[in-house]
Amino acid sequence: MKTDLKLLPLFVAVAQSDNFRAAADRLGITRSAVSQGMRKLEDSLGITLVQRSTRNVRLTEAGEQLYRQLAEPLSKVTTALEAVTADSSPRGLLRVAVTSIAERFLSGPFIVSFAEAYPGVVLDITVTDDESDIVAAGFDAGVRLGEVIEQDMVAIPITGLQRQVTVASPAYLAAHGTPHHPRELIAHHCIGWRPAPEVAPYRWEFGENGRDFDVSVDPRITTNDMQLMIRTALAGGGITIGMEETFLPYIERGELVSLLDDFLPPFPGFYLYYPSRHNQPPKLRALIDHVRARRLADGL
Repeated sequence: MKTDLKLLPLFVAVAQSDNFRAAADRLGITRSAVSQGMRKLEDSLGITLVQRSTRNVRLTEAGEQLYRQLAEPLSKVTTALEAVTADSSPRGLLRVAVTSIAERFLSGPFIVSFAEAYPGVVLDITVTDDESDIVAAGFDAGVRLGEVIEQDMVAIPITGLQRQVTVASPAYLAAHGTPHHPRELIAHHCIGWRPAPEVAPYRWEFGENGRDFDVSVDPRITTNDMQLMIRTALAGGGITIGMEETFLPYIERGELVSLLDDFLPPFPGFYLYYPSRHNQPPKLRALIDHVRARRLADGL
């Protein structure tokens, strides 16, 4: 049976969505059409590409291999077609993966101002701390700290230098004392962060006399949700760590106290990053221009 090449984008959508319903929503077709299209593609190839369950699908080894071969070429084809057919106004779906700690990018004003400036672009933001390949995952761009961006990506700064802070409530410090060196944190109640259940809790990083070191605290409470960390610290649950921009409103109101500041030097901030392309789609160029304009307006 001859393979219908029009089914290949459908397969890529399924691979990136992990279930037929999400792929159908992304493609604007019915779930039944996705299922039938996948069956037709598998029959034409004579191999099973996905393992189906009640709610999800999982790529087989053959499916993984096919997806790796198709993802980047199809992305380039899509970009080329958008560049050819685009009018003067950027338009289309723009998918961006953003780390949960990118406070400035995720702020309402940044997103709303972009939406108002480019009404033809549908901005689809996935907040995730997964450091997987954004191209393979089907994203147009991502936002992360500069130190963890792959070297083959183009990156433009969103913020200036950033720093972390350790914080606790006045009530906690009154009851348990104030640590004066990061290593004293081992004796304190700490509120930790991990990106996923199977990943070890984040090791708290500090600097002293120009040298970096980390402290493997033993958190009494660990979560992947920054808001829960904040609420727990406000309630006197212990000491936690995070980006200064996240905690600054609470520090300014006196609800949290910044600790160990001398051991927390600044580091490169957040960047918008994307794969190097000769023909960037207008929708991505619009986001790049918006980031640069906002940075200039902020005096950074």
